[in-house]
Amino acid sequence: MNRQLVIASGLTALVALSGCELGPKKIEQTGYRGAGLAQINDVSSMKAAGVIPPPPYPLPPDEGPRASETYQNVQVLGDLSAERFNHLMASITQWVSPEQGCNYCHNPENMASDEVYTKVVARRMLQMTRDINGTWSTHVQQTGVTCYTCHRGQPVPAYVWAKQAPVHPMAVRGQKRGQNTPDANVGYASLPNNVFEDYLSGNPKSVRVASASAYPGWNPGVTTRSAEDSYGIMMHVSTALGVNCTYCHNSQSFRSWSLSRAQRATAWYGIRMVRNINQGYIDSLAAVFPANRKGSQGDPYKVNCLTCHQGLAKPLGGQSMIADYPYLRVASAAAPAVPVGGVGGVPAALDQPGAMTGETRPPAAPPADAAGAAPTS
Repeated sequence: MNRQLVIASGLTALVALSGCELGPKKIEQTGYRGAGLAQINDVSSMKAAGVIPPPPYPLPPDEGPRASETYQNVQVLGDLSAERFNHLMASITQWVSPEQGCNYCHNPENMASDEVYTKVVARRMLQMTRDINGTWSTHVQQTGVTCYTCHRGQPVPAYVWAKQAPVHPMAVRGQKRGQNTPDANVGYASLPNNVFEDYLSGNPKSVRVASASAYPGWNPGVTTRSAEDSYGIMMHVSTALGVNCTYCHNSQSFRSWSLSRAQRATAWYGIRMVRNINQGYIDSLAAVFPANRKGSQGDPYKVNCLTCHQGLAKPLGGQSMIADYPYLRVASAAAPAVPVGGVGGVPAALDQPGAMTGETRPPAAPPADAAGAAPTS
């Protein structure tokens, strides 16, 4: 009887422990045993890539009259043939509004009109997509992105974020200062959870965890709180990609670039790409978006790593759609002007890619290891 009780207790414990880790994991030793260099991948997330929808019809040749000659008010990709432009419109409908159809962005009585705000947004997002593919190959490599990478057949991507309500600095009792509550944004840890606004928006913080010296004050800004904030955004990255820390870092020294894996540089560029998207493209449309497409603080819903990756180290399992849509690879020379009036607008000075970030091109390289300098994200 006692033996049966022990066995039953053991089975109960195993069941309980199995609940601590959501979904099956694939573990691969990538370094010396005992060095904490096992690569862990969330197998359940790896199954989420799904089937990419095929093009609505074969890509037509880029011959015949240009789209700008055939249609009115074509501000992006007017240099395409009208046939290829129609291919693009059919593809966007499939990617973003398969149920709503063309009328999701257009007034069917006047297709050239910009009176429907979603058309203004779609034009901006199209220009952004081409800029990502042409400018940020340091992150998207040759795989590239399309509208489907984020939207997956929905008008609004499943994973977006907006600013949180600020916490009054004097509100101590009953307030947790944005932490100490398990939160999905930081992998259900009790870390600070306002990480997107801190790291993926305007005036972003640097991701700093460890100082290069044990002496206090050697690296100003590298504090316990900054380490907690940094771990918060790193937990988001880990969850978004379905991997653990050693996918990018070497546990011997998380701060060392020379010991890190190549994926860390890709992620470093990715963080900057997301900042550029949020500041240069999405926030600049604040006057265009209606209230129901904004957060409680009045800012438009923005993107983070989960928006594209959705639990996979490579979005859509690494499948590329660019071969079927070559016109999305070339970066636009300049953003189209957002019309003022009607659905709203933004100052012309802000209507350029990266105008609010000062980072229209990716930096040449991630920071190198240097004495006394803590590497940034």
